[in-house]
Amino acid sequence: MKTVFKILPLALCLSAVLSTNNLHAQTLDIRIVYLEQQRVRPPVLSNLVVHPEDEGEQGAHQGITDNNTTGKFLKHNYLLETLVVPNDQDVVEAAKSVLNGSRLVVANVTAEKLLQIADLPQAKDDLIFNAGIADNVLRNDNCRQNILHTLPSRAMLTDAMMQFFSKRRWTSLYLLEGNRDVDKLYADSIRKSAKRYRISIDHQKQWIEDADMRRNAAAEIPLFTKARNYDAIVVADEDDDFGQYVLYNAWLPRPVTGTAGLQAVAWDRVVEQWGAAQLQSRFLQTADRSMTSIDYAAWAAVRSIGEAVTRTKNIKPDVIREYIFSDKFALGGFKGAKMTYRNWNGQLRQPIPLVHPRSVVALAPIEGFLHHRTELDTLGLDQPESNCRDMN
Repeated sequence: MKTVFKILPLALCLSAVLSTNNLHAQTLDIRIVYLEQQRVRPPVLSNLVVHPEDEGEQGAHQGITDNNTTGKFLKHNYLLETLVVPNDQDVVEAAKSVLNGSRLVVANVTAEKLLQIADLPQAKDDLIFNAGIADNVLRNDNCRQNILHTLPSRAMLTDAMMQFFSKRRWTSLYLLEGNRDVDKLYADSIRKSAKRYRISIDHQKQWIEDADMRRNAAAEIPLFTKARNYDAIVVADEDDDFGQYVLYNAWLPRPVTGTAGLQAVAWDRVVEQWGAAQLQSRFLQTADRSMTSIDYAAWAAVRSIGEAVTRTKNIKPDVIREYIFSDKFALGGFKGAKMTYRNWNGQLRQPIPLVHPRSVVALAPIEGFLHHRTELDTLGLDQPESNCRDMN
């Protein structure tokens, strides 16, 4: 048999080699904006209540690191552009400078500013992940097509708590409501969740605004919580002003829950199963502190983008959004279940740990609470209840 060799022109050979090398060397850059406005925290009674100044930002950085761990094999390079706006400046005006074109944004701003940013003409084609605000209304009447939510809503947290109460047959509650706006939002969510799960709030009081519990807790709280009977106390105190003083000081020896004692959260350092210990370790090594719920929400937002880009090989927000809402998307969130997005309001479905400072007590949805789609939809606003009709 005679072998025939083709001799190509040298220039053509070099061109083919260079084209192949350029193809292999090409890297896809995925730029994600982390947008935050620094918040002025209101004063609280205890000097031990400290909130990390970089809460949320560190979670986004961890997400970038995790994306690049796998992205390097696909020649995907994730970059984080951080814009942290001082509290005395307008975050909406600052956002205009970075929302120049189709952008992927992780936002940690107030509800009012989040909506203003989403409604900017230059943000129309952006995809914004809300990692900082739990307000139920953002997932309902004030939903936006270009906003997704990785932080659980208050309704998800309070539903998780009521499922646990129902399972334990704690059917009579004492609600202590703080005096701040966020406390009212949390208390209202508690009331709606209690009604949903047929649990009675038999006693409720507004907190004493000028009480100094550091000195008088043992004397004041027993009288304040005096009642014939109740199964648990639910505290609505999102700023941790007084809730910690209720523990072990109530009139009746009952569990304290809500924002103190047993709490429903997106994330906590005590979550260690399902590979969570590895995430906790990585975060602690880079941030030099424990991961908070807002950190976790920012991490989940960046990882959602990473998962979508890996599968679609595309960085356009509309393509990513379409994939995230498809049946093909699933995010492994180290909480024992694949996490997906609700296509009627953009909320990330996720299990909710119920924790105290040393351990996980339960993981909601609690066994026995069923749903025709997924048990995760027993937490928070379900599709028939939603007034959000603008997502698809």
